[in-house]
Amino acid sequence: MKIVSYNIQFGTGIDGKVDLERIAGELEGADIIGLQEVDRFWKRNGNVDQAAELADLLGGYRWVYGPGLDMDASFHDENGKLVNRRRQHGEMVLSKYPIISTRTYPLPKMGSITRHAIQAALLEAVIDAPGGPLRVYNTHLFYWSPDFALVQAQFVRDRIKTAPSEGGAWCGGPGIDAHWLNDEPQPTMPTDCILLGDMNNGPGTPVYEVFTGPPSEEGGRVQTLDGFVDPWVWLGNEEESGKTAHFDTRRIDHLFVSASLRHRIAGMRVDEEAKGSDHLPVWLELKDA
Repeated sequence: MKIVSYNIQFGTGIDGKVDLERIAGELEGADIIGLQEVDRFWKRNGNVDQAAELADLLGGYRWVYGPGLDMDASFHDENGKLVNRRRQHGEMVLSKYPIISTRTYPLPKMGSITRHAIQAALLEAVIDAPGGPLRVYNTHLFYWSPDFALVQAQFVRDRIKTAPSEGGAWCGGPGIDAHWLNDEPQPTMPTDCILLGDMNNGPGTPVYEVFTGPPSEEGGRVQTLDGFVDPWVWLGNEEESGKTAHFDTRRIDHLFVSASLRHRIAGMRVDEEAKGSDHLPVWLELKDA
């Protein structure tokens, strides 16, 4: 199973051109895709629905979208009829496998009075994947304040840890009204999960430690059964090696897997040839079981 995370910078490549076809080509062969910075109805890229266009270009994927920024973009058409529309910026998950349920959580937001700060989100997708259902989380953390990115990272970690105890999209019974069941089984909220996205922080930072554990005096990290593993390191690479963006020398884009999935890690790579964004696609391969 091939999973990829890619901050597409609303389709803008290193040449400054918006090209969603190029983005789709760089994602070919993926089973699960997590995209950050996907726009819907912005002037800067022609007022198009990038989520719908990407889904159409890729073909054969179920998908969900979780906006952080969500504002009015309604207008009156040539006949004077109101067209209700939202200008959105956020995360997207596409999957070859059924997406059982989804939720979007607003991340903590800084009330900045100097530099630009927008509402960001954590998108959850519960996927019926080979080897068992799993939760996929997609997010984009704050970029110009490591201290505030840490606040967001702690929120993300806590939200992910809490989810299994809440049950699926619906739970409980017997005696529930039949029309709530929709002739379907109770949805799951599995323990296995993947957290992917643009964390804007690399190894050696407090944000990285929130997910992978603190350093150990004996080398490596103190990791726990309810924490995450960095597949890059699990496969034998040095923490500080590699880069995931054209403008940075660090790995700031990550795919972390729950400790329960660590033995299924089969490979990881960064596509350094990609030119569709200022970031690079990061690929993870998991064994089906």
